[in-house]
Amino acid sequence: MLKGIHPAISPELLAILCKMGHGDEILLADAHFPAETFNHNVIRADGVQVVTLLEGIIPLFELDQYSAKPLVMMAAVSGDELDANVEMKYMATIAKSLTEQPQLERMERFDFYDRVKNCYAVVLTGETAKYGNIILKKGVTTL
Repeated sequence: MLKGIHPAISPELLAILCKMGHGDEILLADAHFPAETFNHNVIRADGVQVVTLLEGIIPLFELDQYSAKPLVMMAAVSGDELDANVEMKYMATIAKSLTEQPQLERMERFDFYDRVKNCYAVVLTGETAKYGNIILKKGVTTL
């Protein structure tokens, strides 16, 4: 164990976060997401909720200051509905560690899948919320 590192952050995830450069993206994927189909760098976090990972990652990770929307979630498929509580929980968790609330973009399903192909890594979580995926774009760390 390390001091100051959330216990949900595995050594493998900590290494990935450290290796990522500014502009790189990581997807925190819900348990239903076809991670291996869209990205070769998949980390398992079975049983861990996205909110829990956000609590551990956001204090360690600058979001991209040069991107108008450094957070991305999937838009609902036509005829489907989003649960607004999912986004609200994620944004409230992120806000606990940041002075400024970052903007979030909603992206069409297949555009989202294409974006995931270029993510540095995908963390496959135990999240069961529908549309519970969120991409984080890493920024420049200021000391």
